[in-house]
Amino acid sequence: MKSRVASLACLVVCLFWGLPGWAQNSQSVGVVTKVDPDAKQLTLKTDAGPELTVTMAARVNYRRVPPGETDVKKGEVITLAEIHAGDRAVAVGKLDGSAVTASLIVIMSKADVAKQHASEQADWDKRGVVGIVTAASAEQITIAVSAGSGQRKPLVITPASNAEIRRYAPDSIKFTDATASTLAEIKVGDQVRALGDKSEDGTKLTAQEIVSGSFREIAATILSVDAAAHSMRVTDLATKKPLTVMVNPDSNVRKLPPQMAQMLAAQNRPPEEGDARGGARGGDEAGRGGGRGFGGRGGRGGRDLTQMLDRVPTVTLAELNKGDAIIVLSTVGANPDQMTAITMLAGVEPILTRPGTREMQLGGWSLGGLGGGEP
Repeated sequence: MKSRVASLACLVVCLFWGLPGWAQNSQSVGVVTKVDPDAKQLTLKTDAGPELTVTMAARVNYRRVPPGETDVKKGEVITLAEIHAGDRAVAVGKLDGSAVTASLIVIMSKADVAKQHASEQADWDKRGVVGIVTAASAEQITIAVSAGSGQRKPLVITPASNAEIRRYAPDSIKFTDATASTLAEIKVGDQVRALGDKSEDGTKLTAQEIVSGSFREIAATILSVDAAAHSMRVTDLATKKPLTVMVNPDSNVRKLPPQMAQMLAAQNRPPEEGDARGGARGGDEAGRGGGRGFGGRGGRGGRDLTQMLDRVPTVTLAELNKGDAIIVLSTVGANPDQMTAITMLAGVEPILTRPGTREMQLGGWSLGGLGGGEP
């Protein structure tokens, strides 16, 4: 689905492009965290990371636009008092360090964004597909998609003439970091999510949107935690080698309650060696390094762990201990000895432990999904 952040920025560009003084203005895009109508200020947590104090210029316009609107001039004229924490916003004005003097504020309300997200997610649930790339060319790609009962079948994807194609950058963990791409950048072993219409026989799909990336997923045990440095040293259970896992404010860190972990372990026994795991990865010979970044399934029961994470408590690094088992999902980065967590799940010892043994392995489990990002 298209990023609402990009849509907001585009609206501002469309309105102000070519007007006098445009080159002197900057755009700051993010989420409103605080509004002070008396001081005529708001605080904006930008998508780029920094938090900005936005002070209103002597003459300032406020507009509220619904998701999908392409002309900001059609937006509703509002006041500063009608802007609330949680709204998405673009502040246009003069940037000076961590402060902006804004002449225009364009917002999409938190409620409107949530409603649009639900609508778009429903469309992805209905017309979206997820799989590992098994063949790729500049004109089309083939992915392996689930056919039920642990089986996979090929699906040929051809982009429509106006298709939006995006790709996760190495070491990025947010969908908003995904950049415009081409079909030619997609390689065998990549993970792909596509939205479009299938042919009558279900073997082909004409895609309106394609998101690709190369992901890495590991099961590990913690060697040490450095909460101050937002990092930990772990041992990869597959390679038996140590590596560093970084956690930043966008990382999704959660811990399964013991009862839930036991339930998942009982309902979703991990596959034995030589089971459908290789097929599920679409012949990915890179092993764990290839990962399963888009909506992998956990165990034979087909339970999607990603859909359960919203009910799992969040934790901080300080709450994790040496010896704890974790599953970590990240994009593939430049340094094989370091990864930045998109999603990290602790409390997974019952899930990883092979029946009748004390050995732990990832098996067919996968956090999948996009770690709180989109689509």
